[in-house]
Amino acid sequence: MSAPIAREQHEHGFSTHDGVRLFYRHWPARSDARGALVLIHRGHEHSGRMAHLADELDLPDFDVFAYDMRGHGRSPGARGDSPSFGTSVRDLQTFVDHIAATHGIDPANVVVVAQSVGAVVASTWAHDYAPKIRGLVLASPAFKVKLYVPFARPGLALMRKLRGNFFVNSYVKAKFLTHDPARIASYESDPLITRPISVNILLGLYEAAERVVADAAAITLPTQLLISGSDWVVHHAPQHRFFERLAHPRKERHVLPGFFHDTLGERDRKLAVDHARRFILDLFDRPPETLSLRDAHRVGFTADESRALAAPLPWYTPRGAYWALTRMSLKLGGLLSRGIALGHATGFDSGSTLDYVYRNQAQGAPLIGTAIDRTYLDSIGWRGIRVRKIHVEALLRDAFDRVRRRGLPLRVMDVAAGHGRYVLDAVATSDARPESILLRDYSYINVRDGRALIAERGLDGIARFEQGDAFDRDDLAKVAPPPTVAVVSGLYELFPDNDQVARSLEGIAAAVPPGSCLVYTGQPWHPQLELIARALTSHRAGQAWVMRRRTQVEMDQLVEAAGFRKVTQRIDEFGIFTVSLAVREG
Repeated sequence: MSAPIAREQHEHGFSTHDGVRLFYRHWPARSDARGALVLIHRGHEHSGRMAHLADELDLPDFDVFAYDMRGHGRSPGARGDSPSFGTSVRDLQTFVDHIAATHGIDPANVVVVAQSVGAVVASTWAHDYAPKIRGLVLASPAFKVKLYVPFARPGLALMRKLRGNFFVNSYVKAKFLTHDPARIASYESDPLITRPISVNILLGLYEAAERVVADAAAITLPTQLLISGSDWVVHHAPQHRFFERLAHPRKERHVLPGFFHDTLGERDRKLAVDHARRFILDLFDRPPETLSLRDAHRVGFTADESRALAAPLPWYTPRGAYWALTRMSLKLGGLLSRGIALGHATGFDSGSTLDYVYRNQAQGAPLIGTAIDRTYLDSIGWRGIRVRKIHVEALLRDAFDRVRRRGLPLRVMDVAAGHGRYVLDAVATSDARPESILLRDYSYINVRDGRALIAERGLDGIARFEQGDAFDRDDLAKVAPPPTVAVVSGLYELFPDNDQVARSLEGIAAAVPPGSCLVYTGQPWHPQLELIARALTSHRAGQAWVMRRRTQVEMDQLVEAAGFRKVTQRIDEFGIFTVSLAVREG
């Protein structure tokens, strides 16, 4: 390729959510900026390996940014490591927030261009955080790395259990990444390239990739996929499955014959770069196309999924017999395990069950019962629930601070509080003292036990617990005094109907003044949906607990339609439960 005229590069840093300062490069637009590109490098490498694209994409009226992921390049951390793969995903969200606040870049005008591991980070971010950006360009996403050694992945997982996190060296040589002699030479001599990668990140990459590929229909962004035809590093099949499941009609797939893994750094990369350039310009030549998911409970893949889970299975079929035995084993387990017994008595989705899960103290009789209860409490869903509680409390404290900075009185309302533990815990760990706390729940048992918890905490003077319907719009709208922080946690996930949820959100919006905050939860994915539907009972008279997942895009659209603007979000490392904070517009 001919040498392009180099753009001016600036070097900066930004602080992540946990205070780590990551390095990034910025190539300012040469004229009034039309948009911005965020470049994300592959594993082992750094932003400097993507720098050539700032010129080769030939988009002078676009700002271009590229950052070094944790443990890479000029960013701190053990080489090839991060606290978790989810942390690296959240770093991307933090970076987009940073360039919006610091450089005035509207996320709606951002296109992310990412390669290999960076492309998995970007697609996981798109799935989990539902960012409202212009689109994605993904080059050879590392959805499934070719490890070549039989049973390498389970072997690595077993070794991690035995010895904790450790590092493995990449087998990939530069000559298997690109045909470009200059790129090969620079790779071999670059002191910032790191060959080791932590097993935590490698296994986290696999887990996130499997989830995102399986659930790619939840991604509603225009997406271009560039696939290297002769890739020695990653498998093709998951890339094609991912593309076929993407929901947005504006999607492109280009297989580049003979290309090695370094798609955007290949000898003949002009072909890939030209595809990306044309796609990016096309996105900005027309208004953004937003897919409405307000009717997803009627039409769509999550509706189909929930209907399939609700369909009974004949007991004489293999699957029917399996789930019948599972239900029987849970009944037997309930004779010994306190948690399982409580689930059968009140519903596994009840406030009483959740309060038990929050406390996380295994109980049973005799010793084997406690062991069964411990296994029950350590299931991935309940672990995610406990992380959700931590995130709810953190965002409640954030909401308290935002409301006080706006000069509004601090009045808290939880529309479906269960026993109210997470709200009261958030208040206890905050320096803010609310004027009032209103806890509501439909269940008399929850109201009774919640009032006892208020008394136990000595909050009778400011807190009260009322019985109320979270889906009664008019009842919510007339709550007095008007709350300024509302929270709805773990409720909407239990009800598939978006119209029902919309009425609840409209009631909350009518109750709170402009500038107030809403903390809400979502469940875009769950690895145990069939177990829950086939084996667990709900609080509704022992009916099966069949859930319809709501993608994060869908949940955010419902909140936005009610008059709220989402400002931040959290998600657990498993990708199950989200907690978001939104501000009432107006």
